[in-house]
Amino acid sequence: MTTILVTGGTGTLGRLVTERLRADGHEVRVLSRHAQPYAVDLREGGSGLDAAVEGVDAIVHCATTPRGGDERAAAQVVAAARRAAVPHLIYISIVGVDAVPMGYYKTKLAVEKLIEESGLGWTILRTTQFHDLVAQFLGGLAKLPVLLLPAGVSDQPVETAEVAARLAELAAGPPAGRVTDMGGPEVRSFRSLAAAHLRATGKRRPLLDVRLPGKTYRAFREGHHLTPGHATGKGTYEDFLKARFGNAR
Repeated sequence: MTTILVTGGTGTLGRLVTERLRADGHEVRVLSRHAQPYAVDLREGGSGLDAAVEGVDAIVHCATTPRGGDERAAAQVVAAARRAAVPHLIYISIVGVDAVPMGYYKTKLAVEKLIEESGLGWTILRTTQFHDLVAQFLGGLAKLPVLLLPAGVSDQPVETAEVAARLAELAAGPPAGRVTDMGGPEVRSFRSLAAAHLRATGKRRPLLDVRLPGKTYRAFREGHHLTPGHATGKGTYEDFLKARFGNAR
């Protein structure tokens, strides 16, 4: 039986990866700061991490936080994987990390390079933003009386469960290097996504497009975070909203 460790295994993506791997018949170890018996703070590493990786056939590294520490956490995972001679390390990244000069994206790119230079067998999958993140973003904006949107910016949200299925597939196979990007089925303006979100949540807000300064906004406006040529996802944002709120139309 194949044994696979999922870091961040209680998070939005990691939980679904864990479920998919177990459904496919794999033995799965779940690592997070509070998940026993592999409760580990990856920024610290230590013997708990060594115990978690010992004897596994692959590691799916989903643990991440925009609050910082991803590079240190990845370095700890790589070091432990080397010590245990783990044959395969799979990493989930984001489309555009090499073109969008945002801090979190720069960190994801640095982790990619760390893994590529690790000496381990590795696979990296870049995807577009998850539906959950788009909903969180728009839900936050909708708390204001006017919903302010980044003018000229589109997105290509993808269903988290579909990404989880792809990661599970990659984890069950041999190291594949940088695999083809994965995007959602539609490139959508933020205005259309916001309108769908408001309908689903039963809110009424005027929409106002706002032009923003800076290189990061320009990179998003130019679509460097999109992959329209790899729109392999099936679930639309409306499908997600209907499942989440029940009254999307």
